[in-house]
Amino acid sequence: QVQLVESGGGLVQPGGSLRLSCAASGFTFSRYWMFWLRQAPGKGLEWISSIKPGSSNTYYTASVKGRFTISRDNDENTLYLQMNNLKPEDTALYYCARDIRGDIRGQGTQVTVSS
Repeated sequence: QVQLVESGGGLVQPGGSLRLSCAASGFTFSRYWMFWLRQAPGKGLEWISSIKPGSSNTYYTASVKGRFTISRDNDENTLYLQMNNLKPEDTALYYCARDIRGDIRGQGTQVTVSS
């Protein structure tokens, strides 16, 4: 069955960086668009980034554009999110997903940005 396992979250100070990883299994990873979503405390699920199967095209929500970079390694079936210049408003549970609605997603990894 489809499995998505996120890792790399943690507590970081404002302006810091984190790199999230998502190990995918149970499907042909290289054939699918992949997504990063997040859910802040008390808020709904928010799309933040997408990447095409061939890695040539990436997309970002405005609030993270220029700070976050999505990438993938199709040989290793792994999705990444490099997050730089983190802000307190980036605090959320971060999910990788196989669909933009997040119907197929992992268990999430917590990112907390605080001084």
